[in-house]
Amino acid sequence: MNLIQKVEYWGDTHHPQWLDILRIALGIFIFIKGVLFIADTNSVLRLLEDTAFQPNAWAIIHYVAFAHLVGGIFIAFGLLTRIFVVFQLPILIGAVFFVNLTNGLSYLNSELWVSVLVLILLLVFLVVGSGSGTYSTDGLIKRRRSF
Repeated sequence: MNLIQKVEYWGDTHHPQWLDILRIALGIFIFIKGVLFIADTNSVLRLLEDTAFQPNAWAIIHYVAFAHLVGGIFIAFGLLTRIFVVFQLPILIGAVFFVNLTNGLSYLNSELWVSVLVLILLLVFLVVGSGSGTYSTDGLIKRRRSF
């Protein structure tokens, strides 16, 4: 058994119900951020002008919008959670280190702290996954296969 399989097994066997509720809330939050991202692409373009990613701004906007919309739904439903968390990680790492950190570590920089919190939660769900939780589509599929 390799390391990835060991991490998946541990995540599947150690899964309390409150973690499912937290995963659903995270997925809904990411989905809403995706909708807000699409609704205001001009301000996102202005934000990207201040970073090193300006030449690829439209590609980044399309990737972030797709990853947030689709990934948020899949994370909320608990379907292929680890895969869609991996799609979210570059976005949140970029948001923390390249976009929000440039505004400083002030407690007034709330976007930075929200991004850090979401990044930490994504790392938790990368390890834990949706598991065999009560409110997870992956868990439902596993339970149906066992019958």
